[in-house]
Amino acid sequence: MSDKTPVDFWFDPLCPWAWMTSRWVLEVEKVRDIEVRWHVMSLAVLNENRLDELPEEYREMLATKAWGPVRVVIAAQQEHGAEVLGDLYTALGTRIHNQGEGPEKPAVAAALKDVGLPESLMDHWDSTPYEPELRASHKEGIEKVGQDVGTPVIAVPGPDGEQIAFFGPVVTPAPKGEEAARLWDGTIAVASVPGFYEIKRTRTKGPDFSNL
Repeated sequence: MSDKTPVDFWFDPLCPWAWMTSRWVLEVEKVRDIEVRWHVMSLAVLNENRLDELPEEYREMLATKAWGPVRVVIAAQQEHGAEVLGDLYTALGTRIHNQGEGPEKPAVAAALKDVGLPESLMDHWDSTPYEPELRASHKEGIEKVGQDVGTPVIAVPGPDGEQIAFFGPVVTPAPKGEEAARLWDGTIAVASVPGFYEIKRTRTKGPDFSNL
């Protein structure tokens, strides 16, 4: 059994903010004794019962771009093990976000190739027998944090060892080095306070991928 602090991280490869947070938590792995465990969640599943409340552009994005990538990712997990998720997410995010290829079939197929996974996983793009597993993974993360959030969701040990889950931290650009460590230390600090729920301010700029 690892002595490292476990950090469970739920992501949808579509989300640029989850991508930023994921790069931060990987930076934290270099400077603090933690171990990230990756899980899939889905913005499409999250929003499927509240589409009428969403802007038309966002509804269109969910309908046309949200399902394919997460179906491929959950298929990779089910057929090749959860240990492939970290590298696959890195390959996906690098292409989708950093290189601006978007959540399109060519980008996802290329990401599979980047990490040595079979192209046949693309067969799950339009439908997958692993939808129950996708929904179960999504539900596990959301039940820890609540319904009124999005991705990313992280779960860290609380003061009694039980998991405390948060949406975020939402940050741009992804902190490096000691700055990343300080944000981690703050995350653990707020998780240690019973009854703590939220710190928030209005975002004034979008995701900055320049240092990734």
